[in-house]
Amino acid sequence: MVELRINEGESFEGFLRRFTKRVQQESIISEARRRQHFEPPSITRKKTAAAKRRKSVKATLKNM
Repeated sequence: MVELRINEGESFEGFLRRFTKRVQQESIISEARRRQHFEPPSITRKKTAAAKRRKSVKATLKNM
């Protein structure tokens, strides 16, 4: 949970910028998107295997 306080003399825009940066550093948005829809472990494994295959094919085509 991100908790920030506005510093004295800090504008709202500055505070918002600092808040956004902190949320991105803690990857809260990406975690929420990932958890939005449940994905079984079998699907996750298939996706990672497919990504590895695509990457290896791309690397072999680049070396030709």
